[in-house]
Amino acid sequence: MDRTRLAAWLDEESAYTAAVIRDHGVFIQYVGGMLESAAPFAYTVGLFGSGRPEIAIVGVSPGTAAAVLNTVAKRVIAGEELRPGQIIGFGEEWPHRVRVEQVPNPGDIAYSANDHYRRAPGSSVPLLQLTYDDKGGRFPDEDGYANPGWVQPRPGRWRA
Repeated sequence: MDRTRLAAWLDEESAYTAAVIRDHGVFIQYVGGMLESAAPFAYTVGLFGSGRPEIAIVGVSPGTAAAVLNTVAKRVIAGEELRPGQIIGFGEEWPHRVRVEQVPNPGDIAYSANDHYRRAPGSSVPLLQLTYDDKGGRFPDEDGYANPGWVQPRPGRWRA
């Protein structure tokens, strides 16, 4: 793709992201695991515009990511403040709970959000990770955590 076509495509993507945020409050950026060793993840773009951190989830399908992130984002837009350590449940909508955790390296992850807000390298939007529990209600850093075959990466130990 030549530079002119690439610039036009990037402009269209930026306009689309802005339109989705305007219509729905947030845009969900899903990043599929491009390498076999990399877990897919998704994060919001749009919460930072109201002074809130963006939120991410790792290792779930696009549909689950969108449902969880949109549910939590609606609560944030309605005025709920997310705090590291906070536990959020979803009732019948999703059988897991999530724990809110601070991401120490958001600049390595939230590229679309940083682009949308025109953040300079090194001054990323803040990002919170929603870490979900296993079927027994335990989180990845707790004894007895059982998620066969895969453990969610801890905040600061993954990047895009």
